[in-house]
Amino acid sequence: MKLLRTALPLALAFCLVGVKARAQSGPDVYFGVGTMTDTSSGSPIDTFSTGNPFTSPKLGGTFGKAGADWMITPYLGIGGEADFRFSQGSYAGLTYRPTFYDFNAIFAPTAHRFKRIVPELQAGLGGVNLRFYSPSTTYCDQFAGCSSSNYSLESSNHFQVHLAGDIRFYATRHLFIQPQVDAHYVNNFFQFGNNWVPEYSASVGWSFGER
Repeated sequence: MKLLRTALPLALAFCLVGVKARAQSGPDVYFGVGTMTDTSSGSPIDTFSTGNPFTSPKLGGTFGKAGADWMITPYLGIGGEADFRFSQGSYAGLTYRPTFYDFNAIFAPTAHRFKRIVPELQAGLGGVNLRFYSPSTTYCDQFAGCSSSNYSLESSNHFQVHLAGDIRFYATRHLFIQPQVDAHYVNNFFQFGNNWVPEYSASVGWSFGER
C-alpha cells in the first residue's frame, strides 16, 4: 500500500506533464458539409387521422458538421462533433430536423512519421435529437403582407455509438482539409428503416498549434 501511495502521485504527475507539453500545441477546430442516408421504415402513418396515411420517408439531405479536438499525445486525443441538417425535411405531413452529436477518443497511428497527411480513427458515444415541426402556414394581411411560420411540436431522443475514419491533408502548418466517413449506430431508430446511419463529409479546419 505504501508503494501504491507513492506510485500513484508520480504517475499522475507524469501524465500532467505530458498533457501540458502537448497542450502547448493547441486545439483543432473544423467545419464541413456532408450527407447522411437511411432507408424508409415503410410504416404507414396517419398523421391527421384522415384515413389516408403517409409512408415514412428516407433520411437524406445536406448536413453541416462542426467539430473540435485536442491531442493529448501525438497518437491519442479526445474530441467532439455535431452534425445537423441544414433545412427541415418532410416527414408524414410534418417537417423534421435531426441533430447528431458525439464525444470521441481519437487515434492517429502515423502521427510520428507524417506531418502533412495524418489519418485518424475515432470511436465514441453520443445522441441523436429528432425534432418535428408543424407544416408551414402562411398568414397575410393588408398591413404587413404575407409571412410563413411553423413551430416545434415534439422531439425524439436516441442514444448512439459513433465510429469514424478521416484523413487530414495539411495545406499549411495550420490549415487542413479533412474528408471523413462516419458510421452512427442509433439505438431504436424506428422513425427510419435502419439503426446504422452512414455519413460522408468533407471539412476545412485549423490547428492552433505548430506541426
